[in-house]
Amino acid sequence: MSALIRYAKRLSPLPAIVATGLVLAGCMVGPDFERPEAPYLGSWSKGAGLPVDAKTGFTTRSAAVNNWWTLFKDPTLTALIDEAYRQNVLLEAAGARVYQARAQLGVAEGELFPQQQQAKAGVEKVQLSRNEPLVRDIQQFIPLDPNFTRYSTGFDAGWEIDLWGKIRRDIQSARANLLYQIASYDDALVTLTGDIAATYVTIRELQGLIAITRRNLALQKKSLDIAKVKLEGGTTTRLDVDEATAAYNSTLATLPGYQADLAQAMNAMSVLLSEPPGNVAPRLKKHARLPRVPATVAIGVPADMLRRRPDVRAAEYLAAAQSAQIGVAKADLYPAFTISGAIGLKASDFKGIFNTRSFEGFINPSFSWNVLNYGRIQNNVRVQDAEFQETLEQYKNTVLNAYAEVETALVAFVRSKQQVVYLSRAVAASKRAEAEVLTQYQDGTASYDRVIDAQRSLLDSEARLLVARANVLTNLISVYKGLAGGWVPPNVKGFVNARTREQMEDRTNWGQLLEKPIEPKPIETQ
Repeated sequence: MSALIRYAKRLSPLPAIVATGLVLAGCMVGPDFERPEAPYLGSWSKGAGLPVDAKTGFTTRSAAVNNWWTLFKDPTLTALIDEAYRQNVLLEAAGARVYQARAQLGVAEGELFPQQQQAKAGVEKVQLSRNEPLVRDIQQFIPLDPNFTRYSTGFDAGWEIDLWGKIRRDIQSARANLLYQIASYDDALVTLTGDIAATYVTIRELQGLIAITRRNLALQKKSLDIAKVKLEGGTTTRLDVDEATAAYNSTLATLPGYQADLAQAMNAMSVLLSEPPGNVAPRLKKHARLPRVPATVAIGVPADMLRRRPDVRAAEYLAAAQSAQIGVAKADLYPAFTISGAIGLKASDFKGIFNTRSFEGFINPSFSWNVLNYGRIQNNVRVQDAEFQETLEQYKNTVLNAYAEVETALVAFVRSKQQVVYLSRAVAASKRAEAEVLTQYQDGTASYDRVIDAQRSLLDSEARLLVARANVLTNLISVYKGLAGGWVPPNVKGFVNARTREQMEDRTNWGQLLEKPIEPKPIETQ
């Protein structure tokens, strides 16, 4: 390189500057990004002491979990998720940010070319003052018409040579930002999928609680009628009837609360589907059972999760974008070399404007150096470096949170399955006890207190069993969400729907940016 620079010095000034610029064009100040070191976890459930085997229902077999919700065998849930993918407004906003970042990358790449470009043409009508001393002096020797027309056309350009890699670092930052926005879109997709599924389970859970309450109301109404018959027959007292009436109305009072919660969950589903409230309820009005739980859940290994989770990838890309900004800031510490100039044609009549004698132009190589602002620039470098360090720590924290989310969901899933086993036994026993004690009360061998206790125990056991079964599903959804289930590779379905794309194209000429697949260079090859 030194030999080339010495050769460039022997050239005339302009070629020397250009040659030197080309030689140094490969130089870039600032650090080259390297993927941050992440905390390491070898296998799942070490902290909780849970084995990953057939007993827990987990397998470390690596498997795609993109469409995990289909494992629940619930067509209604699948239809809701498909609908949300097509029209959720927050997902559309995340997709719009992807195209915004794509356009910003194009702006950054354009800085590699002349930054100031202007084509111009004009017609100038000139009238010189006859009292102008210069005009009077010229007219003494030659005839001069002070009124004339001048035609001109030309092109101006200015180019800052990217000696220190400022522009290329800015391109790296813009490319990493595009990757960050794509990962953020994927994260929004994962979150939306999990929220739709969890809200759906909540709706079915509340519908189930309402159904259980009504079934128990029917049992309590039956025992109330028996107490009334026994009172009329003189085999019991008013106390039994009052206790039966109180128990019946106490259970009846729980219905409005469940119904209000159900309406709230329906409205939450409407928001997730980006529909006005009230449109979801007719489709989910008919009570259905909770979705089924798959027998085996493929969770892979922690390394698979780190590769799949969009928020982890987004944190890495954010760090990469900030790393490049250090180089952008450092470049201001060095002189900036600029080449500007103009070429044009100028003549007093239109026919003569394209004559070679009408050519004019200039070229102006220059440099600038913010020496007096050196302290401020250096502090800006420090600011960018500190922000980069912050993104590295945030990346590590994101990884740790990801591990914790999956671990927590795995433990909760296993424990809730154990609860279901115990509560299923409790419900079976409560049903037998309620039927037997009601028969004994009819025969007069048991007090009504035992009837109330048995019916209350049955209602509590059935409700707890339903909640536990819903928790199994909710925790499994959290497992899939933590493993980044629902993530779809970029450009498989597009980042915005057809309606949004049409709106954007009607306002602005997007060229091929909305259709052309986005395939930015990975960070490792930048």
